[in-house]
Amino acid sequence: MNPIGFEDFWYNSPLFVVVIAGLMVLILEGIRRKNTTASYLVGVLGLVIALVLTGATYGSPKATFNGMMSQGAYGSYFSALFVIVGLFSIVIARNYLSHFGSHHGEYYALILLAVSGMMLMASGTDLIIIFLGIELMSLAFYILAGFFRAKTTSNESALKYFLLGAFATGFLLYGIALLYGVTGSTNLAVIAANAAPLANEPLFLLGVGMLTIALGFKVAAVPFHMWAPDVYEGAPTAVTGFMATAGKAAAFAAFGAVFFNGFAFSGTDVNALLAILAALSMIVGNVTAVVQNNVKRMLAYSSVAHAGYILSGIAAGNAEGQTGMMFYVGAYAFMTLGAFTIVGILEGDDGKGLTYADYTGLGSRNPIAAFLMAIFMFSLAGIPPMAGFFGKYYVFLAAVKADMTWLAVVGVLTSLVSVYYYLRLVVEMYFREEVPAVSIRPSGGSLVIAALAAFMVVQFGIYPSILLTLINGGF
Repeated sequence: MNPIGFEDFWYNSPLFVVVIAGLMVLILEGIRRKNTTASYLVGVLGLVIALVLTGATYGSPKATFNGMMSQGAYGSYFSALFVIVGLFSIVIARNYLSHFGSHHGEYYALILLAVSGMMLMASGTDLIIIFLGIELMSLAFYILAGFFRAKTTSNESALKYFLLGAFATGFLLYGIALLYGVTGSTNLAVIAANAAPLANEPLFLLGVGMLTIALGFKVAAVPFHMWAPDVYEGAPTAVTGFMATAGKAAAFAAFGAVFFNGFAFSGTDVNALLAILAALSMIVGNVTAVVQNNVKRMLAYSSVAHAGYILSGIAAGNAEGQTGMMFYVGAYAFMTLGAFTIVGILEGDDGKGLTYADYTGLGSRNPIAAFLMAIFMFSLAGIPPMAGFFGKYYVFLAAVKADMTWLAVVGVLTSLVSVYYYLRLVVEMYFREEVPAVSIRPSGGSLVIAALAAFMVVQFGIYPSILLTLINGGF
């Protein structure tokens, strides 16, 4: 075992900065209550510094802390994504929480600690580190989901997420224990070295299966998705946007780290299992989203479908699959966060402003919000030249190259189904004349964030090489 040196701390400095910023917010809140402005500024400053340090340490993979963590193209790519989404979520939440009378500094600490957990998930090369990251993120999410303490729906979503999340944690721990018992290590490199001769060992396969169940819950893949619609609907919209984007991206980062780096599963039964989960997620998510009238629930079932698309890249098990998964996660984060930002601007008290009918005539009432929402809907539907189109193209291409053409066909057909409920919202905004009695809350900061997200969605669609270059190790 090598001694821990300066390089270990330097390459993981973005993580340390985020953790320190989160702890500083907690200290500030303990010293002086209701000091939300200071907590907000510390959160923003901490994430900006972390983003700069992530850019400074970006490059080829670098093992740190005796192989427990790895920074570089994979870990740094996801870390940068988490930091950006966290920063956007903090800016969005300030006005949103103030409107609903729940602007507390603890919110920023929870966002920062959740981001630090996500960074552990993406950078961990040991199952113990990944487990710690998942639990740190999940604990923050349980609290954030119930942040509106006076609202029954928010409390219900937090309780449901906590109970089912604890159940998934049990599968995760049992899976890690079985893999440790069979391979003698929790390090993914050691497991990968022993995976081939153990491919048919019942205990090894059982451990892999339990890990798949636990991670399937975190990405809301069918049949482990039932928590997502209720939690996404009941949680504060600012929190929902963060969970649906950064949380899902972190879960897929862990999924990729485990299955691309830990198991040589291509061409095995595990390969087929992931493909089946992907197909079921695409079918169930899209078909169920069609019948939703609540926009938050529609986006929740949409996230289940997108989990299936991304899983297609992981199921392929090849280099194209990993690239496609990383590209899709990056594109999905911005188009979904942007959509939830617009939903938050229109949301009123007592759940008003969340149905399709509430968006009627938005194109004339608020042209900017309607235009941005249309961009996000087009991208989520996979219409070129938006980033969502290229995300689907890359994961379906990976599936075809892995001799899973049937999976790509399922993906294309279900994408056609999704066009209906995405464009239905666009039709309501631009082609319906009735104007509902729903006020639009002025929110300059949120609109700026939505505009930035829309800009990135368009840029990554017109110039997909921007993300591809970052995925391959930086400029």
